[in-house]
Amino acid sequence: MDLRESINNQTDVSFMFAKHVFSNAIQGDTNLVLSPLSIQIVLGLIAACSNGPTQDQLLRFLKSNSIDELNSLYSHIANVVFADGSPNGGPRLSVANGIWIEQTLPFKPSFKQVVDNVYKAESESVDFMNKAAEVVDQVNQWTKMKTNDLIKKILHPADVDSMTRLILANALYFKGEWSEKFDASETKNHEFHLLNGWSIQAPFMTSENEQYISAFYGFKVLRLPYKQGTDTRCFSMYFILPDAHDGLPALLDKICSEPGCLNDHVPFRKVCVGKFLIPKFKITSGLKASNILKGLGLTLPFCGGGLTEMVDSPFPENENLSVSEVFHKSFIEVNEEGTEAAAVTVTVLMPLCLFVEKKTDFVADHPFLFLVRDESTGVVLFIGIVMNPLAG
Repeated sequence: MDLRESINNQTDVSFMFAKHVFSNAIQGDTNLVLSPLSIQIVLGLIAACSNGPTQDQLLRFLKSNSIDELNSLYSHIANVVFADGSPNGGPRLSVANGIWIEQTLPFKPSFKQVVDNVYKAESESVDFMNKAAEVVDQVNQWTKMKTNDLIKKILHPADVDSMTRLILANALYFKGEWSEKFDASETKNHEFHLLNGWSIQAPFMTSENEQYISAFYGFKVLRLPYKQGTDTRCFSMYFILPDAHDGLPALLDKICSEPGCLNDHVPFRKVCVGKFLIPKFKITSGLKASNILKGLGLTLPFCGGGLTEMVDSPFPENENLSVSEVFHKSFIEVNEEGTEAAAVTVTVLMPLCLFVEKKTDFVADHPFLFLVRDESTGVVLFIGIVMNPLAG
């Protein structure tokens, strides 16, 4: 499988996961943002230390043929997609992986090699048995630093105890300026239609410049590029807007159920705009992903017995490690200047026993889907829905 196909598969997995998360949020009229990519990187790290049916199930879930293929994909994403573009006038990007391991347990050499060379993870020996609360503070400080203070806490004291053996974490950060910024003095309140039929007044950005917009049956797509400078990559934000005010659920089904759908609906040509309104918004979301992953068929990492390639231990109970919980938190802010976003995924492991050529309108005045994507590779960094731009 070539790299492009691997990225397409990774994007399909992202949308599959997002659909299951968003379906509940839509019913609750709740804004949401997440980074399935961050979750997949942590799952890739888990896959690298698994074997047998557990590894097979992880590979199927991640739509990958082998651990080598998976390692190659995430190494490329870390080294190419998340290479910082700010020195060249492009977006500021970073990715970080961290591992906290019980001090009485040594890594298996094969897993340590993957940790160091593929995921470039910082690893630290800690005392879970006597100082679990201090480890929680360490992970939260790491989270705060790696997300540029956007996400200050991912774990609570009750999430980690003396039986915890490892914590695996991933953090992503993105900050990009629009290639054509919006004039803040032109931002005005307009009506935004909620899914329940009510409407609110919210601040909308506008512009008379030509925009990358394509109209399709039942929906429109807007692509807003970020400032590129001399960076060879091109990042964009997509707004995927249903024609009907209550059309987001059906649109979400379509986008998330058709493999490669995003690539088939990319606006490549600028068009003249008529009425053009985009709401400002800021969203912080947190979720426990374990039940979602299990509902999608990924069960064996939570059952124990398959994560045997991570640590060496003379104690039999440590050979039965399992994932006890997957925590995920994301933040995004979209305003006249551009976009700032971050995400963190933390996994806690412990022994199982414990645990058209005309003017085109684009008025985003009703619930819509959005995403941030690297155009050069097709990797989707963040996905979200806006149900109410005034809600955090």
